[in-house]
Amino acid sequence: MAFNDTFRLSCHAVITNDGGKVLLLKANYGNYQWGLPGGALEPGETIHQALIRECLEELGQVVEIQCLTGVYFHSAYNSQAFIFRAHLAQPNIVLSTEHDEYGFFEIESLSTVQQRRVRECLDFNGQVQSAAF
Repeated sequence: MAFNDTFRLSCHAVITNDGGKVLLLKANYGNYQWGLPGGALEPGETIHQALIRECLEELGQVVEIQCLTGVYFHSAYNSQAFIFRAHLAQPNIVLSTEHDEYGFFEIESLSTVQQRRVRECLDFNGQVQSAAF
């Protein structure tokens, strides 16, 4: 990797409700995809600080980080995504201006990549997973 290459880092939270469904947010920009809460790191932030900031911005509340479960490379974005298991103490979600909707979804309804990341997160056995897509 050269000094001036662009490389992205992001952090995302896997949050489930009491029924085991996964929280996703619908972006109102780009390709309007549903995705896990989280986003890009800012200069000087740790991955934990970034996740807490992003979730506060996107959900209107602080999440409790339980553990880092995976680091995944996405070639389409030249990006490493850090996946954390997290918990919302309060279920009152207040969306940011970047999102139009939120919902809790069955794992089987997620994309193949999201299913793998979420399943590995929920099945965490103490060893951080990694993969490239």
